[in-house]
Amino acid sequence: MTNKETTKLNEKPFFSEEVILTNITEILQDMTADWDTDFSGPIGPEIRLVGDLGFESIDIVQFIVAIEERFQRRGLPWEEILMANGRYVDEIKVGDATALLFPYLNKQ
Repeated sequence: MTNKETTKLNEKPFFSEEVILTNITEILQDMTADWDTDFSGPIGPEIRLVGDLGFESIDIVQFIVAIEERFQRRGLPWEEILMANGRYVDEIKVGDATALLFPYLNKQ
């Protein structure tokens, strides 16, 4: 096997923002399928986890775990979207999670 072939085998896959968003959407649809919420419609980047989908803090933890399992990555810097000025934020949008994941999932 050549050096180039070995490098290709060791490379991590590239995840486009669209692929990341699709995966996040699938996770959210699975999580909320049995929930009794007033939300109807497609889940996209502007959807709020708390305000639109009715997430509580434990749901956010489960969401993070589901993402880390889906992409087989641990230790992602979730604090970048969970905290601002040393305090927890009140809301997270789907697009926030996508934007956070894109550079970290594509680091070589």
